[in-house]
Amino acid sequence: MLRIEIIANHSVEENILDALKDAGAAKYYTKYPNIIGVGSAGPRMGDSIWPESNFALVVWCEEDEARRIEEAVEGVKRQFPDEGIKVFGL
Repeated sequence: MLRIEIIANHSVEENILDALKDAGAAKYYTKYPNIIGVGSAGPRMGDSIWPESNFALVVWCEEDEARRIEEAVEGVKRQFPDEGIKVFGL
């Protein structure tokens, strides 16, 4: 089993969930609705200075589903290249 983490700006949350559904992947996941921090796309602190914040999805799955997840998220990243969408696999 693999642990897949998707971290992205709230502005693309619906796009990512739709892409995962269309790919038949990540039917079961854990969502962390409000993630703050600093990544390569800049600060997302959810405050008055850096008002944006991210969300995270965590999925435990087999390798074939992990590939579908990665492909689905890559499609969204191509649509929104400046939103700081990341996928991590463990």
